[in-house]
Amino acid sequence: MPKTQTHIALTETAHSATAGAELGQAIRAAFNGAPADAVIVFASAQHDYDALLQGLANEAGTHLIAGSSSAGEFTHSGRGEGQVSALGIRNSDMKFAVGLGQGVSENAQTAAHQLLEGFRGIGSSGPNHHSALVMTDALAGHADALVEELTLRTQGDYRFFGGGAGDDGQFHATHVFAGTRSYNNAVSALEILSTKPIGIGVSHGWEPASDGMRVTEAQGTRLIGLNGGPALEAIREYARNTGQELDTSDPLPFFLHNVLGIRSAEGYRLRVPLSIGENGSIHCAAAVPEGSVVHIMKTDAQSAVRAAQQATEAALRALAGNKPAAALVFDCVATRLRLGRAFENELQACAKLLEPAGFVGCNTYGQIARAEGQFGGFHNCTAVVCVLPE
Repeated sequence: MPKTQTHIALTETAHSATAGAELGQAIRAAFNGAPADAVIVFASAQHDYDALLQGLANEAGTHLIAGSSSAGEFTHSGRGEGQVSALGIRNSDMKFAVGLGQGVSENAQTAAHQLLEGFRGIGSSGPNHHSALVMTDALAGHADALVEELTLRTQGDYRFFGGGAGDDGQFHATHVFAGTRSYNNAVSALEILSTKPIGIGVSHGWEPASDGMRVTEAQGTRLIGLNGGPALEAIREYARNTGQELDTSDPLPFFLHNVLGIRSAEGYRLRVPLSIGENGSIHCAAAVPEGSVVHIMKTDAQSAVRAAQQATEAALRALAGNKPAAALVFDCVATRLRLGRAFENELQACAKLLEPAGFVGCNTYGQIARAEGQFGGFHNCTAVVCVLPE
């Protein structure tokens, strides 16, 4: 049975078409001149995405390209901002297709249906392991609903992994990639049909630091009320009780170290507060359901490293004895901002466990995971690792 050929590349070239061409040339050279079957790419918001993607397609020899804009790009051997990272794949036993759904903010269900129209494995008798990289415009909202709809429409037959597109931490406009075009208010996917299992692991390393609080009022990503009062007052009281400073004119430093955890039977699904709104409301990076119970959570740098290790180990176990060929790693931009240089320790932990295979990835505005035995859905501040088998 043929092995999976992969090539991982990272470029700092600022000119977008040139950057894409460099990545495509490197991938083609690694495959001894043969075209890639598919390419996954993550690019800084500094780039002209369409020029980048066209240059990449021309040189890599494929239009089966998926990925997104990002908020920090990395591989097992380097990381930075303002870069482009890419993974080229060749394997005759893997089949690929690109899907695109548009209008996520208007109707996530319709976008999910459009996306799946590009898939080839639904109801087919082909390769029995069905997975997909899914990247969504997180600023369009409805990411939770999107993941649920994709799971429902595929009858739980697919493993999903990926995240929310970024834009270098600006939170202004994010894009997903499908072929040689970029789109906002959209979701894209790379379907992967494989004869061998693909491993997915999820972990975040945070634990509750406050008592549970009932979400008494919320509108999408806007958290309005906790325990019957303004959400901000509950957060302020926690800050006072723990001796922390909450500067309401610049709350992000506090929020990065005190995220919210939505309690569920599986664990705590994390949400990052981003800013303070009117009447004591708090804007979060993803929706907080009204009626849910949330805790303020705590962690440290060592816990983030352990979470990355646990996610990688779970993904490797899911390969069912197959060796890793390459991996994709996703973690939140909030994790990078909170840890600073220490974020490299998390990446190094993944690299050590995956050796001799490498990985490519990016910092995202939320992470997607849906696989057997894993804490599924849309997350913040969570490490998601997908490992491709040889």
